[in-house]
Amino acid sequence: MELPIAYTEKMKKLLGAEYDDYLKSFDHGRYYGLRANTLKISPDELRAKLPFATEPIPWCETGFYYGADVRPSKHVYYNAGLFYIQEPSAMSTGAVLPVEEGDRVLDLCAAPGGKSTQAAAKLGGKGIIVSNDISASRCKALLKNVEVCGVPNCVITNETPERLADKLPHFFNKIIVDAPCSGEGMFRKDEEAVKSWESHKTEFCQGLQREILHHADRLLAKGGIIAYSTCTFAPEENEGMLNEFIEKHPCYKVVEIDKNLGFDRGRPEWSGADKAFEGAGRLWPHKIHGEGHFICLLQKTEGEEMSEVYEKESKAKNKELAEFYDFAEKYLDFDFADKHLFVHQGKVLMVPLGLGLKGLRVMRSGLYLGDIKTKRFEPSQALAMALKKPQAKISVDFSLDDADLMRYMRGESFAVGCKDGWALVCADGYPIGWGKVQKGRLKNKYLSSWMI
Repeated sequence: MELPIAYTEKMKKLLGAEYDDYLKSFDHGRYYGLRANTLKISPDELRAKLPFATEPIPWCETGFYYGADVRPSKHVYYNAGLFYIQEPSAMSTGAVLPVEEGDRVLDLCAAPGGKSTQAAAKLGGKGIIVSNDISASRCKALLKNVEVCGVPNCVITNETPERLADKLPHFFNKIIVDAPCSGEGMFRKDEEAVKSWESHKTEFCQGLQREILHHADRLLAKGGIIAYSTCTFAPEENEGMLNEFIEKHPCYKVVEIDKNLGFDRGRPEWSGADKAFEGAGRLWPHKIHGEGHFICLLQKTEGEEMSEVYEKESKAKNKELAEFYDFAEKYLDFDFADKHLFVHQGKVLMVPLGLGLKGLRVMRSGLYLGDIKTKRFEPSQALAMALKKPQAKISVDFSLDDADLMRYMRGESFAVGCKDGWALVCADGYPIGWGKVQKGRLKNKYLSSWMI
């Protein structure tokens, strides 16, 4: 690969004696990784089930390497949301951010959803995660990945950080800023990143990073943590950018990242930043099995306390939800009594915390349960993916080698040995969609855009 001269001269200066080792890393192909979705399965259980070899990723206890000749996206477990395919170094941000059940998490630059689904798994269905991306087209991929993973407490927005901060000041206690950057760490993985570097130089990215961090501060409550990450080596976009941020916002401190996990220290000396930024972490392609990455945790020590829930949406009245409750009683073993449900244009949604979202561009305001039709309710694909098999009163469970499983995923209908009604269709015990059984024949309800 031919690297830009301006880039190689810069890296020689930064890396010194390590530069030759860095160049040699381009002789090795990229590394591949997947991450167990602990909303559905434990890492050990997943690894035991996968039909191909895996090796643990040091900095992510739920992550595994797999071989370049493997195509995990072709496996049914991928469709069932048991794992998420993610570049190994990119797992580091969600791995080191200490998300706990009940937290309020914001992923400001979320698409396509790797870090959001990782944080959501740590939440365990409690609290809330708002996954935002400024690109409407990228939000579509984000939505699908959130739904495949069965995340029940996610709000997906298509907004600027400024508008979110105006609406939800000091609402969150964990914020992920996977900042747009010059992408130097991706050069081995993606040759397009090299071309992009020449047109999206550091100066351009710094402007975006500066603005995003400013509004992230407005969104974060006292005691909360920002996880700032990039896939670039540029110190101006990493330690230098955060040093500038802390000079303007002295209420932040650097939280040390455990270097025993494979991280190199931060390099504040490269940009004249404070020595505290040695506590940040860097992943180098010549030192680890992965691409280049930077991660730093900043904790807000002073400021406004976490704000209360804003503008609770009015719960839908029982009369509006009659068809839904009839469906739930007949087909689900799940208590919705304490859930915040509302109806919008016939769609029934379960909204985490009753969060008010008026005035924001929202792609999904919680778990989409399904649609109220004339005197009936039709469950959604998202609901199927968020359920466990025992939560459905009727289910059809195919083994992985059952030909009917592939027929189902192609959208076909066929005979099944199951009583009539809405059946949760499963593969090896894990839900993948719905079927409507009538007189022993399954009418396929698998989402058409997901069919293989």
